[in-house]
Formats: sequence, C-alpha cells, structure tokens
Amino acid sequence: MNPSATTPPCCQPYKNLPPLAGIATFEEAARPGLSIDECVDRVKRFHFAFKRLMQILEARLTAEPVYELKMAFSLHAHYCAEHCTAMRERVAEMRTPPLGLEKIPDPHLDRFFHEIQNAPTTEELVAGLYVFAFPALERSLRRHIEDTNPLADHPTIRLCRFALVEIGEAVRYGEAAVQCLVDDTTRGHMKPWADLLEALLRSAGDLDGSQPHAPCDLAPVHGDKPFVFDRIPRRDARFPDPYNMGVHAEEFLYDPRFRSRDKTLMMYYKRLREIDVPEMMASILTETPDKPWGYYRDMTRQLWDEARHAMMGEAGFVKLGIDWPRLVMVNFTWALGLNTQLRPWERHAVLYFIEQGLMTKTGKRFEWEVGCESGDPLARTFQDFDWADEVLHASIGREWYVSAFGDQKEAIDYGSRCWSKVLQNWNDWREAGKTEHRNWWPDLYREFCARHHLTPDPQALEFHTTYETSRADLERMPASA
Repeated sequence: MNPSATTPPCCQPYKNLPPLAGIATFEEAARPGLSIDECVDRVKRFHFAFKRLMQILEARLTAEPVYELKMAFSLHAHYCAEHCTAMRERVAEMRTPPLGLEKIPDPHLDRFFHEIQNAPTTEELVAGLYVFAFPALERSLRRHIEDTNPLADHPTIRLCRFALVEIGEAVRYGEAAVQCLVDDTTRGHMKPWADLLEALLRSAGDLDGSQPHAPCDLAPVHGDKPFVFDRIPRRDARFPDPYNMGVHAEEFLYDPRFRSRDKTLMMYYKRLREIDVPEMMASILTETPDKPWGYYRDMTRQLWDEARHAMMGEAGFVKLGIDWPRLVMVNFTWALGLNTQLRPWERHAVLYFIEQGLMTKTGKRFEWEVGCESGDPLARTFQDFDWADEVLHASIGREWYVSAFGDQKEAIDYGSRCWSKVLQNWNDWREAGKTEHRNWWPDLYREFCARHHLTPDPQALEFHTTYETSRADLERMPASA
C-alpha cells in the first residue's frame, strides 16, 4: 500500500505509515459501498444459507451409507453452525430489532435448498451441496467483500473472510468428492435438476440477492414433497455386519489381566465405533424443533467431535497397518436402537447418562492412562483429547438437558430409565439371520501381533465376552459415546 499515491500532501500519514489501520487505502475507503439496509439483507441471506446447509447435512447424515461423507457432513455442519452464529450476531449489531432471522428471505432460495434436501441419491445430494450450494455461498461472500465499504463495514468483511476459509475448504472437498462419485452418465441424468437449481439461484438474484432476478417457470424435480427424515442408520460395503455385537470391548478394556499394549486395539475400536453417535445425534437435531439457536450450535459441535473420535479410531488402525474393514465389525446397533425406540428427548437423556458414566474411574481418565501405559504415543494423544472433548460434552448436556430437570440426579435417573428401554434385540438379530455375532477379536489380535512382531498373550487371544451379559454388567460399563 502506498498512501502517497492517493492522499493529498497535507494528509500524509506519519512517516508514510499505512493509513486506516492497514485495512484499506483512502481511495478504497472513499467508495460508499452498501447501505446498512443492503448489508443486513445480504447478511440475513448468508444466515439463511448457513442454517439450511447445517440442517440438510444433519438431516441426511444418518441414512447416508458412505462413511467418508458422514464424516464430512459432520464437519461442514459444524462450520455452518459457527458461521450462522456469527451472522446472527452481526445482524443484531446493525440497528435491526426485531432481527427477523426466522423469516425466509426469498422463496426461490427456499425452493433451492428444499430441492437439495430431497435429493434421492448420494450422487445428487453431493452435487447439490458442493456444485451449487456451497459455491454459491462462497461467491456471494466474496462479492460482499468487494461491494461493501471496507472501513464502514469492516466487521462484516471480517466475518466473511473467516467464513471463506472454511467454506472454501468445503468447496474443495466437494470438488474432489464430485469427481470421485459423479460420472458423465450421472451428470446427464441430473441435467434437468441442475438446470432447475441454476434457475432458482438466478430467480433469487444469486444467493446474496445482488444479481439481476430472472423468472423461473421450471417445475419441481425433487422438491414437490415434504422432506421425510430417515432415522435408520446405513453403512457402506466396508461394514458387512453392522448388527454384530460379538465383542464387548469394555469388558476387555477394564479387565486387569490384559496389557495396555493390547487394550489400545480395543480403544481404537471404541473410537471408530463412535460413528453411531453422529448418526444418533443427527436425529435429535433434525427432530427437535423450536429450541434456542445456541442449542443447535452446541449440539452440532458435539456431533462433529464424535465424528472426530470415530476418525481417531480409523487413523489409529491405519497407523498400525490394520485393514479395519476386513478385521473389525463396527456395529450401528446403539444408534439404531435409540433412533427407532426412543423419542428425541429420550435419546438426549441417554446421551447425557452415558457421558456421565464416562467421567467415572472406568471412563475417560482410565482410557487416557491406558494410552499412556501402552507405548503407543498416538493412543495417548487421542485419548487425551477425547477426554477433554467429553468434559465439554458434559457441560453441553448440563446447559441443554439437565437444566430442564430439578437437579442432576433426576436428569441422570431419567436417562438411565430411557437407556434401559433399548437394551434388547441382541438375540433377535441373531435369530432373524442378520448376524452371527462372530467373535472377530482373535483375527484382529493375531494380525496386530504378527505385523508388529509381538508375542500374543494367550489369555487375550482367547478373549470372547459378548453383549450377552447381565443387566448389572451392562450398567457398570459405558456403552458407546
């Protein structure tokens, strides 16, 4: 920046220092830019887009079979919740009471997001999100920075810049995902729908409403019906036996006969098994309307943390050279039971009840101690952060769950009663031919020992304790989260 190029000699900064705190030249600051009303209108549209994207990602996560997409949806929903919060706060700063944030800013935008939410296939959903929605948001954020006054509206520019970092990350992820999933045949099949999405954006004046509005007379493709949430968890082909409850990881983990080195394998399994926590939490978020915004933000943060924990387990197995899809049967029975047998509030109760169990001496501290003793630095790091996350989640539970009860004991007791309703179906699944509850642990343990030139512990090799245990045993052991 050269201030002397545009500044009268009498107004030169001291010793030619950058003027205006370095955010703009005087020439740039002299452009009037957007008015407060114009700025508020755009920020409200950004808020609407972030909120709807968060809702779509969560509403489609449970039934999305592809593991990597479940994880990406969790992350991108968290990003959207955080930036939605920032936009809400910015509107409140710009002389705008009442805020009117629950109003739909444009019916064409509403149709646009409804079409994407109702996309019938993974390929169409990914295209709708990452070819149309996220890029439209990205270019609209960039356009706001270009159009507004860099000095007067610096608070909004700052929020847009921060948002662009993470929305740009989502766009790049989406470009790679579309290349992997959407071939030319699928693109051809989707063309009428893609034309509709483009037309709806044009009719709305693009996502920010700043562009010329063009009429759209195209009929709905997927958006002519109300969205129906699918609460049944689904998994891709790398999860061949999702009903398998043939290995009770907690029983091995808390048994003093076994070495910490070997327990690390079970902890990686426990972390990877946490895939079902986002699958369950997405159902709570989607089926719980009319909460204060902070509820959705905090719960979406927790959903993302649980997805991170699952990926910690995946990363641990990869680091050990373990082919986990072949050797580890990762079930979805916890999410399936809660989603299909309990109401959303009861699911939240179970989540909090389990989190409190994780704070006991056989909970997160114990797992961290096992990681420290195992000789595996990665296990120590993962359990360290996993423990910290669970402390945060307990706080979120107190804020949004316990506050509805007289005290914490009443809240925990209610969660225990709700949890007791879903401790069933173990034998039903076997009798229905859905699983044999095969004990996959010995094969995993043998490969681990062989790959790392370790002598197997005969007792560990013979371990076989299933979920077919007593109610008392189950009560003393955390289940999932």
